[in-house]
Parts: sequence; structure tokens; C-alpha cells
Amino acid sequence: MNRRVEPLDCLPPVAQTNPRRRTRQVAVSWGNCIAHIGGSAPVLVQSMTNTDTADAIATAIQVKQLAQAGSEIVRITVNSPEAAAEVVPIREQLDKMGVDVPLVGDFHYNGHKLLTQFPGCAQALSKYRINPGNVGRGVKGGDNFAQMIEVACRYRKPVRIGVNWGSLDQELLAKMMDENARRTDPRDARGVLREALVESAIASAQRAEELGLAGDMICLSAKVSGVQDLIAVYRELSRRCEYPLHLGLTEAGMGSKGIVASTAALSVLLQEGIGDTIRISLTPAPGESRSTEVQVAQEILQTIGLRAFTPMVIACPGCGRTTSTFFQELANDIQSWLRVQMPIWRADHPGVEAMSVAVMGCVVNGPGESKHANIGISLPGSGEAPVAPVFVDGVRTVTLKGDHIAAEFQQIVDQYVRRTYCAAALH
Repeated sequence: MNRRVEPLDCLPPVAQTNPRRRTRQVAVSWGNCIAHIGGSAPVLVQSMTNTDTADAIATAIQVKQLAQAGSEIVRITVNSPEAAAEVVPIREQLDKMGVDVPLVGDFHYNGHKLLTQFPGCAQALSKYRINPGNVGRGVKGGDNFAQMIEVACRYRKPVRIGVNWGSLDQELLAKMMDENARRTDPRDARGVLREALVESAIASAQRAEELGLAGDMICLSAKVSGVQDLIAVYRELSRRCEYPLHLGLTEAGMGSKGIVASTAALSVLLQEGIGDTIRISLTPAPGESRSTEVQVAQEILQTIGLRAFTPMVIACPGCGRTTSTFFQELANDIQSWLRVQMPIWRADHPGVEAMSVAVMGCVVNGPGESKHANIGISLPGSGEAPVAPVFVDGVRTVTLKGDHIAAEFQQIVDQYVRRTYCAAALH
């Protein structure tokens, strides 16, 4: 049976991005750097080191790399006395290097001891991450949690209460499973697990407020590794509280699998106005830079129109008309070159991060896409004349030819940036 084609005026309107959910705003700061989370602030990019925190130099170097890549908050593991003792030297080393990115301490199991036994660590961190499933059981767990919140209150440090379905409070889960079994219409086990995540996060936040931590010092997260589970859990969290929410698909995986899964989950929530900070939890390939997760997070936010970090390159996928790899190499070189240039451009050329550059491979869509971009080049396809017209703001300005097209095009882009995104011209 043929599918009936609706006339255009009968089709539903394209969904628009919903406004951000109303949240409290949390300030995470160090030195002159203040990262505002929630409220009207933009969605922030976070990341986490994978160095041994007891190795202060290696950790400081990786924090710097992540910050330079665009991570606005960096989390480090604080899992031992040796690690806690090195937090102050790490902070001092970063300050010497001019890296004032806020540091978050990730605590599990023994955080109450480390924060009280190492006051320098507690003060040097900008924020604490506490997992209520790993603070201990029963009364002891409650006391451990209270100790950590007391330290946060003493030093005026915000806290992310981060639950994870891999380390969920088993007493709470067992209690909710028992209650569910007594219902006349029990939910399936997965539904109870989702509810337990939400309940643990919100109840822990409420307990922190009872202990004296202000509501505008609390963020929440509820990490799972399933896309549909993550969407369901965060929709419920969003419905039931006004705390800022940190999004991330935990244990997302390696390579394209981790990127696709994280993008699928986070894009749905961000499109619905849910989420105030994000992290892409990629397993790096051997030798791969940890900064890849920062780049992916930025590209998600920029692609769906929430933020702009670096000029985007529009490039065609290639076909039988583009048997030469020249346009592929040029597109890759331009993308890499733009990222390298951004630290240089950022201070003197505000707004350049929103620029679009098109690198196209043949006459079919090349000129049209080039006209739509701020600046674009249409390279010759198979059998076409060996010339490459360049379009600037929709107008054909020059035609390049010969062996130096790539270098000449980069020079045109650089001149365009300096002319168009001049700080003085924007005032």
C-alpha cells in the first residue's frame, strides 16, 4: 500500500526548542572565574580527568588541556589520602599556569574522612560531588553524608548530589521494590529503578537543605547508561524539582557508539529545555586525547543551536562527482586550523565562534551552500574546470586556481575574521 502524502499546509509545524526549565542558579568559582549553573546561564561543558590525582603534575597538565579545549568545569577523583593531599598543589600549579577553571572533587565511600582530615583540599576545591549510594548504610551513612554537607556549609562550597544506577542506595531500592510488590498494579522492575534514582537524588538534596546547605548551592544528576532510561529519569527530575541538572550518559562507551548514544539522549533533553551542564563520558581509545569528550559536548550544543564555540565547517560527503580527495583534505585542514586559531581569535574577535565556513566538492550544491555560509569555497568535481570560486556573505569575490588553493583560502578566511569580527566594530 502506498503511503499517502500530505500537502505541505496539512503537515504539523516543526517543533521549536522549548525555553529552559526554571531552575535556581548555582555559582561555582575560583579566582576570577565564576561558572554559573542554571537559571538563565548557558548550558556549561564539564569533563573529568583520568589521571591519578596523587600525581599532581600529570593531573594539573590534563586539567589545563581540558580547560584549553573548552571545559568550563573539571572534575578530579579524590579517593585516597594521597590524592586529597595533592589537591592544593594541583590548584597552586594551575594558578601558576593561569588556569582558573573551577575544580570539582569526586568523592565516594570515604569523602567524609578526606574532607575533614584535609581542610586544604576542602577549601581548594570549588565544588564537591557526593554519591548518596556510596556514603554508607543506615545511620552511619546518614552521619557520613551529614559530615560532608557540614564541610560544604563551612567553606561555602556548592555540591552536586550525583546518583548512579550502578551504585544506587540498595536499602532504598529494596524498600521501594517491596512497596511496589504490595501494590495492586505493580510497575515493572525498571520503572521502580528509575523512580529510586529520582527519589534518591531529591531526598538527598532535601536532606542537605535540612542540614543547612542553601538550595542555591545544590545541583543534581542521575546517571544511567541507557538512552531511554536517561530521558525518562531526567524528565521526572525536571518535573519534580528546581535544582539545576547535570546531564550525562554514564559509561557511554568508545568511539562512535559513545558519541551517538550521548548525542541521542542529551539532544532530546536539551531540546526540551532540560539540562544545565553536560558531560560526554567517552572511553578514550589508547593514546586518544581526553579532550575529545569536550569537543563532542561543544558540538552537540552548537549543532542544536544552544551555544557557539568555534566556527563550523559545512562539507559535502562526496560522491561519484568528487573522486579527488582534495576537498576532503581541505575540509579537514580548515576544521583543524579553525580550532587552532580560536584561542588567538577569541579575545580580539568576539562573535567569530558563530561563523560558518563551507568547503564543497562540486558544482551541484557547492555554489549554493557556499552562498549560505559566511564564507565558502566550491572546489571542482570530476571533469569540471580546475577553478574554485570563493563566496563571502553570499557574493562571489574571487576564483582560486593552481597549487596553493588551501593556503590562499585560509588567508581569505583569516582576513574575513579580522575585518568582520573586529571588537571595535561591534560597539
